[in-house]
Amino acid sequence: MKINSLFYEVYKDDILKCTLCPHECILYPNKKGICGVRQNIGGEMYSLNYADTTSMGLDPMEKKPLYHFHPGEKILSLGTWGCNLQCPFCQNYDISQEKPTNLRKVFPKALPAILENYENVHGVAYTYSEPIVWFEFVLDSARAIKYADPENYNVLVTNGYINEEALKLMLQYIDALYVDLKCFDDKIYRKYLKGSLEPVKRTIQLSIESNLHVEVTTLIVPTINDDLDMLEKEFIWLSSLSKDIPLHLSRYHPSYKFDKPATNLSFLEEAYKLAKEYLNFVYLGNVRKPEYESTYCPDCGVLLISRNGYNIDIKGLNPKGECENCGRKVVEV
Repeated sequence: MKINSLFYEVYKDDILKCTLCPHECILYPNKKGICGVRQNIGGEMYSLNYADTTSMGLDPMEKKPLYHFHPGEKILSLGTWGCNLQCPFCQNYDISQEKPTNLRKVFPKALPAILENYENVHGVAYTYSEPIVWFEFVLDSARAIKYADPENYNVLVTNGYINEEALKLMLQYIDALYVDLKCFDDKIYRKYLKGSLEPVKRTIQLSIESNLHVEVTTLIVPTINDDLDMLEKEFIWLSSLSKDIPLHLSRYHPSYKFDKPATNLSFLEEAYKLAKEYLNFVYLGNVRKPEYESTYCPDCGVLLISRNGYNIDIKGLNPKGECENCGRKVVEV
């Protein structure tokens, strides 16, 4: 389904410039942007994936994975197709780089009623593919979810590659973001991902300044970003924003166009130890070792949330998300 898009301007005659993300694609008539889902049709910009849903269902919050936002809860998750980056190791390339055939139509006005069908489910996550290129749908849906009940929440699982004006509009209706900071080197972003670093850093910073819950992930990919010096710069920068930003360092496995062996576990553990020198909450993903998944109070050391995959045991948190032992705020509930 196509609808008129937000965030574009006339470049010249019937040529348009998309202003949604930093690519700012110049689109001649009938041409699509790098995302594959925004097209110049007759001198107007259209979104091609509005209401196109590749998957929808209940997930554990930890599958996003958000570890410090409503832990142990379920969240309604849905995604579309298209992406504004071109990672050669993408785990979801069949929906990010291609248009699947098994699409389901889900409209924003239906989401509050769908949410009410589930007991003790109060949030929606826009995930699987990149929600930035689903902008109009996510904006309408997030508004509908909030208007139905202000206590409902919206979550973006995103690469963070978006222009500031569009981001600020979106953040008015978003409660939490899980941002994929793919590396901390602009040259690598440009060479391998066809993007750039600074806009992603800006998304993280603006989201934190907007008092939203933010968690960050970095997939450690051999020969791309498995460099402790580069990673340390990332850890230092994140800690300058807040030492309490939860950071997930995830293990890469071969996928799509990238066939390097899986990330070395000993390197991941070394990166974990280095990150812990700067940040209070660090986790290893795609490893399934409870000692690297569980949450401890950074002040008194008490085990607060025990995790083994999606088996979650909340042990030492009070109803306000504070450590029962010392009162330190740890999670959003």
